Amino acid sequence: MFLRLHKYLEQKSFALLLGIIAVVSVGGLVEIAPLFYIDSTIEEVDGMRPYTPLELAGRNIYVREGCYTCHSQMIRPLRDEVERYGHYSLAAESMYDRPFQWGSKRTGPDIARVGGKYSDEWHRTHLIDPRSVVPESIMPPYKFLDKAELQYDDIIAHLSANKRLGVPYSDEMLAIAKSDVETQLDPMAEDEEGFLARYPNAVMRDFDGNPDRVTEMDALIAYLQMLGTLVDFTEYEADLDENLR
Repeated sequence: MFLRLHKYLEQKSFALLLGIIAVVSVGGLVEIAPLFYIDSTIEEVDGMRPYTPLELAGRNIYVREGCYTCHSQMIRPLRDEVERYGHYSLAAESMYDRPFQWGSKRTGPDIARVGGKYSDEWHRTHLIDPRSVVPESIMPPYKFLDKAELQYDDIIAHLSANKRLGVPYSDEMLAIAKSDVETQLDPMAEDEEGFLARYPNAVMRDFDGNPDRVTEMDALIAYLQMLGTLVDFTEYEADLDENLR
């Protein structure tokens, strides 16, 4: 029966065209329809917030340098991955990513939970000379980040673009985005309370070891130190252990 239908479609171009349209339409609906209710499928997780201006600048550097081509940010719910990296990734953790950094390419380890795992100095040393801390590493050096001044005059535009895509930056956040870059690097800043009210649990300190400058190294380390630190996974651990047994 199927062979006869196949032969018929090969001989009738108009019928073949209708068949192609039908198949493409069904495939298109399957891919497009979920986009209209995707917001309702992402669970709400306490602790998630938009990136601080400094973290967003660091994320832009991370993408610019192609770090995502070797490091995924997606821990799968498999025992070996959870035991190595930590709690499996939640969709909500990427709700403010444009674009998200999931994936499966791991020339280097997954970094979804790297925040707080190493010191700022370790990250700085690792980025300057990867093999000085990980002898078997094939990662290229990024020592230029330590000398490159962070260009953040246009950071308001970056936050505005993300806001148009649905990230909940307020008008206040946009207005003082540039000063917030400097505020995060100074734990003694006058606006410390206001900054932490805007960005709860943000780390406030100098990241590159030199408080007299604002570098791309500062921004990238700020981004790395935030990854995986916003959500308290304590309430998830019991369910996770049960599921992996």
